[in-house]
Amino acid sequence: MDIFPAIDLKNGQCVRLTQGDFDTATIYESHPALQALKFAEAGAKWLHMVDLDGAKVGEMQQFDVIASVAQKTPLKIQVGGGIRDEKTIEKLLEAGVKRVVIGSLAVKDQPLVQGWLRQFGPKRIVLAFDVRLNAENEPEILTHGWQSGSGQSLWDILSAYADSGLKTILCTDVGRDGMLAGTNHTLYETIQKRWPALDILASGGVSGLADLMQLAKMKLAGAIVGKAIYEGRVDLAAAIKQVQHAG
Repeated sequence: MDIFPAIDLKNGQCVRLTQGDFDTATIYESHPALQALKFAEAGAKWLHMVDLDGAKVGEMQQFDVIASVAQKTPLKIQVGGGIRDEKTIEKLLEAGVKRVVIGSLAVKDQPLVQGWLRQFGPKRIVLAFDVRLNAENEPEILTHGWQSGSGQSLWDILSAYADSGLKTILCTDVGRDGMLAGTNHTLYETIQKRWPALDILASGGVSGLADLMQLAKMKLAGAIVGKAIYEGRVDLAAAIKQVQHAG
C-alpha cells in the first residue's frame, strides 16, 4: 500500500479543512513546494493535491502552484479539484501530473467521464467519491466540494462504470475527514467485496499508524493522509517503512 501525503490548496497555501468546511481552514505551510519536498525526503513516492478553490467554483484555480510542485519535486502527483474539461486534464498531464482525479463530474456526466477513461487510460484517471452514510447506512455521494448531496449511492455509480475500464477510485468518508477519528474500514471492506478488481484509495479520518497498518493489511492500493501528518500523529518516514512490510 502506498501512503499519499496530502496537500490541500486554498489561496495558494497548504491547508486542511474539517469535514470539508471552508471556514475551518488551518494553514500549515505557505509554500506547497517546500511541503512537498519534505514529503519526498521522508520517502513518499506519491503526493495527493486538491485545489479546494477549484472544487468550490467548478474550475481549476491553482494550476501554476500545482505545476510548480510537479516540476520541483520527484513525487508522482495526483490532482483533483475543479477539473471539468478535457483541456484541463491535458494541461495537467503535460505539466507532469501523473493522475487526474475526477469528482463531481463522475456522478453528473458519466458518459463524458467514461470517454476520458478510454481516451487517457485508466492509469491516468482516478474517480473520487465523497460519501456520507445516510440513515440506512448507505454511502450517499456528495458533490461540489461536499456542498451538495447527489441523492445517489456509491453502489449505483460504481455499477454505472462497470464496463468503463475504471481501475482506481478514491473514497472519502466525509463524516470522518479531518476529524482524526479513525478510518471507515467497514466501508472499504464492503467496496472490496462488491468490486474486488478495483484499486481503492482510502481517505478520511486517519488518526495514526494503527489505521494505516489496518488498511495495509486489507491490501488497499493506498491511503490519503493529511491532518495526522501535520498534527504529528503520523511520522511519515516511519509509517512508510512499516506499511511496506504489512499485508
